[in-house]
Amino acid sequence: MTWILAGALALAALLPLALVIWRPARALDRGAADRALYRAQLAELERDRALGRLDEAAHAAALIEVQRRLLAVPEAALARLGGRGPLIAGLAFIPALAFAIYFLNGLPGMPSATFAERQDATARDEALLAQLRARLAAIPAGNPAARQGWLLLAEAERNRGRHAEAAAAYAEVLRAGFDPDIAAQRAQVLLEAGRVEEAAASLSDSLPRAPEHVGLRFLSGLAEAQAGRPAVARAAWTALLASAPEGAPWRGMVERRMQALP
Repeated sequence: MTWILAGALALAALLPLALVIWRPARALDRGAADRALYRAQLAELERDRALGRLDEAAHAAALIEVQRRLLAVPEAALARLGGRGPLIAGLAFIPALAFAIYFLNGLPGMPSATFAERQDATARDEALLAQLRARLAAIPAGNPAARQGWLLLAEAERNRGRHAEAAAAYAEVLRAGFDPDIAAQRAQVLLEAGRVEEAAASLSDSLPRAPEHVGLRFLSGLAEAQAGRPAVARAAWTALLASAPEGAPWRGMVERRMQALP
C-alpha cells in the first residue's frame, strides 16, 4: 500500500512537467533575453559589492529581487536549451532513480515521531537556550564571545518565531558596538512582533549613525507605514529612490510599496 501511494504521489508531482513537454512550444526570444539581462545584473551586483559601491545589506536585498525576477521568467524560455528529448528522458529516469534509492535506504515502516517525542525535543531545545542565556549573562558585555553568543541566540529565537526574544538578544549584540546590519535585523523583528513604535524609535536612533544604509532607510519607511503615517513613509521611500544607484534591482519593490500606501 505504501509503494502504491508513493507511486501515485510521484505521478501527481510529474504530471505538470509532462503537460509542459507535450504542450506546443511558444516564442522564446523575449524569455531568453530577460534571463540574459538578469544574469548580467547578478554579475553587476557582484562587481558593485567588490568595488564597495554596495554594502552587504543592500547587496543582499538587491540579489533577492533579481533572483525573484529571474525565477519569474516564463518556463517556455527553457524549452530550446536541449529540446524535448532530455525532458522526456528525465521524466522516466528521475522517478526510477528515486524509487531505487528509497528501496535501498528507505524505511517506509518507520513510525512518525509521537507528540511526546516532539515535546521532549522542544524541551531539550529550550533547556539549551536557557543554558546559553545563563552563560551569556555571566560574560562581560564587552567580551567578543558574548557578542557572538547573543547573535547566535537572536538567530535561534528568530527561527523559532519568537520575535520579541530575538529583538532583545539583538539589543545585547548592539551593546558591544553599533552595527547597521544588526540594527536593521532588530528593527525588522520588532516590526514582525508588532512593536511598531519601538521599531520606529530604534530606527530613528540608528539612521544618523548609518544615513546611507539601504536596509535601515527602507525599514524606516515601513515602520512609518505600519504606524499609520503614510505621508512620512512616502517621503522616506521617495528619498531612498532618489539616491538609488542606476539600475538598483530593489527599486521596483520600493515603488510597489509606495503604490500600496493609502
